[in-house]
Formats: sequence, structure tokens, C-alpha cells
Amino acid sequence: MRELLRREGETWRNLALWATRRPVDLHGGEAYGYLGVIKPILGVFLGLSIVEIPVLDLIVKHVVPWGPARIIMLVISVWGLLWMLGFLGGLIRHPHLVLAGGLRVRMSSGVDLTVPWADVESIGKRYRSMPSSRAVQLEDGALHIVVGSQTSIDVRLSRPLDWKGETVSEVRLYADDSDGLVRAARRHLDAVKV
Repeated sequence: MRELLRREGETWRNLALWATRRPVDLHGGEAYGYLGVIKPILGVFLGLSIVEIPVLDLIVKHVVPWGPARIIMLVISVWGLLWMLGFLGGLIRHPHLVLAGGLRVRMSSGVDLTVPWADVESIGKRYRSMPSSRAVQLEDGALHIVVGSQTSIDVRLSRPLDWKGETVSEVRLYADDSDGLVRAARRHLDAVKV
């Protein structure tokens, strides 16, 4: 329950920060977003939510004889729309970061994992379709940070890391600019290996 409340609070915080146009803190690194593949789907959901509010209000007004039902449905509909905007804001405000100290893999405010360059054996581009659309999947020692049921970058580790009690030997993630992220990461890897 505590985790659910924390995530709900983060969603509203992301909405407030995004709505007030607060700059994203890149921590001195290069940002790589992962929203491109799901942006159309989110756009459809947001559009439907905007249309749903007056349509549902009209239906409830003429079908349900109880007056407070209209207010309750309006509050729930507006909450849902604002929540989706907060979710979108979280995806925008938490990109993957290529930092001097390592690769910071993120998914909104729910996933934040930094892999030090010293622990990276190799990084390369490889598209994978995943059978599930769950954002975080662990399979055979590989941690998948999935967007739109896919990943596009494989990060092989020279030594395993711990992810919530599980041993991970590879991290797979999605980025809109996979080529750019891999190039930037390899520059840092080359500097570490010298």
C-alpha cells in the first residue's frame, strides 16, 4: 500500500513539475527519451478522456436520477485525465542518462538504476519484441526495461548487479535514439578502458 501511495504522489508531483515547466535535471549527462513508441497510444487515451468527460456527464445527467452521481463521475473523469497527464509528465521528466559515472536507466519515477561504466562489458543496439508489455521484466538474468513491448539496447555486464534481490547479468532497455545512446555510452566505455 505504501508503494502504491508513493507512486500516486510521484505522478501528481510529475504533473505539477511538468505543468510549471520546471527544467529536467540531467545531472550533467546526455538525455535519451523513450516515449516515441508509445506517444500515439497515450495521445489516443488522452483524447478519449477529454471526449469522455462531457459525454459521460451528459449520459449520467439524463439516465441516473441521483444528482450527486453526476458530480462523482465528473470528479473521477477529471482525476483520470490529470493522472494520465502526470504519467506522461513522468515519462518526459525521467529520460535515460549517459553520465560520466555510468548509464542511468529510468522508467518514469518507478525505475532508476545506474550501471557504472566499470561494470559494463559491452553495449549494443538490438531490437527485441517482448511477449508482455510489463515495464520491468526479469528473465534468465536479463533485466528488461520495456517500452511498447520492446527493447532496443543490450548492456552486457562484466560482473552481475543486484536488482531488488535478483542477480542481473544484462540490462536491456528501449530508447528512441538507440544509435545516439550507444555512441555516447561507447565514448565513456573507451575512456574507462584507457
